[in-house]
Amino acid sequence: MAEATLRTAPLDRTRVLQWLQTYGVYAGVAVLLLVNIVITPHFLSAENFRTQAVQVAPVIIVALGMALVIGTEGVDLSVGAVMALAASVTALYLGYGLLPALLVVALFAAAVGLANGALVALVGVQPIVATLALMVGGRGIALVLLPQLEDLRNPALASLGSGDVLGIPYLILIATVLALLVAFVVRRTTFGRQLLAIGDSRPAARLAGLPVRRVLIIVYVVCALLASVAGVLATARLQASDPTSLGNLMELSAITAVVVGGTPLTGGRVNVAGTVAGAVLIQLLTATLIKHDLPPSWTQIAQAIVIVAAVYAARGRGKR
Repeated sequence: MAEATLRTAPLDRTRVLQWLQTYGVYAGVAVLLLVNIVITPHFLSAENFRTQAVQVAPVIIVALGMALVIGTEGVDLSVGAVMALAASVTALYLGYGLLPALLVVALFAAAVGLANGALVALVGVQPIVATLALMVGGRGIALVLLPQLEDLRNPALASLGSGDVLGIPYLILIATVLALLVAFVVRRTTFGRQLLAIGDSRPAARLAGLPVRRVLIIVYVVCALLASVAGVLATARLQASDPTSLGNLMELSAITAVVVGGTPLTGGRVNVAGTVAGAVLIQLLTATLIKHDLPPSWTQIAQAIVIVAAVYAARGRGKR
């Protein structure tokens, strides 16, 4: 009897960890929703849900790009700097029209992503080192281009930040479309399968004849482009360009959303739905603490606890 108990206990613990790895982030979102319904006044209002969704949309977009990079066993610390760079470039070129400004933003973001990808894929620099350089340098360029906050009064940009379709804000629609597109690429395309194969084992992917360097470069370019989209949307929502603070710590929020959502840092897997849920979990946690007048430091402590819990639950998940 005692031996049977000893054999069952580890098995039950393994099952619990597997359940947490698969459904923990969704359970966390559900618990936070229930807690807020009970203790937070006016939480169920349509305006509150709209506000929360609009605030989390840029985080989701950046986290989608981060998930692709982490799926290759990499990381991109420059996403916050790319957001700041997008804000600066938008302010500088908005006088030519919104579309030309967006095209220039895309060129700047692609250049950053290309630099990151080249350092990782061609030079062999570790992703954390390569993107750290662009994290510092990118924000420096943003501040050189636009040293201070600048108010933007442009009807097209204002419409992008506050407009809606059938009551659904553009920010939410854009984040939803991008999430569906990334999920399709990961699950249904050759590029997605190559990405996961590289994350699972880069040497094996090379031996199999996969275009490892090309895929890595594309992944970092896509990550930078998604970060620039988030930067433009955040700028449009604020109606101001602030390269000093825009995107600060966004890389940490994105990594947290990806890890909490079930994508292992060891690569080889990308959980898009979990990444979205992870971003929502962080937003709900932050909003809950703010609505109950707790200082910002508590938000950082709570996020740290969530990260530790996610890493603990992810033990042994690794690559398949």
